[in-house]
Amino acid sequence: MAEELTIALAKGRILDETLPLLARAGIEPAEDLTASRKLIVATNRQNVRLVLIRSADVATYVQYGAADLGVAGKDVLVEHGGEGLYERLDLKIAPCRMMTAGVAGQPLPRSRLRVATKYPQITRRFFLDQGRQVELIKLYGSMELAPMVGLADVIVDLVDTGNTLKANGLVPLEHILDISSRLIINRASLKMKNRAIEALVSKIEKAIE
Repeated sequence: MAEELTIALAKGRILDETLPLLARAGIEPAEDLTASRKLIVATNRQNVRLVLIRSADVATYVQYGAADLGVAGKDVLVEHGGEGLYERLDLKIAPCRMMTAGVAGQPLPRSRLRVATKYPQITRRFFLDQGRQVELIKLYGSMELAPMVGLADVIVDLVDTGNTLKANGLVPLEHILDISSRLIINRASLKMKNRAIEALVSKIEKAIE
């Protein structure tokens, strides 16, 4: 009997781009995910199930073995630190950039910069490497609002087309890192369920090509 595998997937854009990739690897949800409210979903493969969670939680679920594999953005993995995980494949989906952004034409203070972000670890490291002192303000959404109302001088966030920044009078400033989605594996699962995981990884690799 095949070993059971649980794959953690992030809702939203990553899910939309992961499903066709999984389908090419022979794995499809047993029901329409857009219509379903279920968080655990069976697939056409008896030994594979999907769990649907927030993107920020995928790495944690995989780290603690609640999922054997997961698909997470590089931003989530760098912020998480990657403990207990094996980053196996760049799936080359959901590409974007992490950047600083500020109000167009507004000079930045020379002294302590106030930075709003949901990525405090990455942000602290980026400015520390430059020898710049910053005050971090942790936000969970609507990042573009912070510089407009004077809460922060700049933000650190993901930029795709840049249209949301532009619509709110902001411009991208400094590039921090390029982001795409990665296949991650729980280290213990890789030892215990090696054959099943390697077979699946091989199919996903072919699907990427």
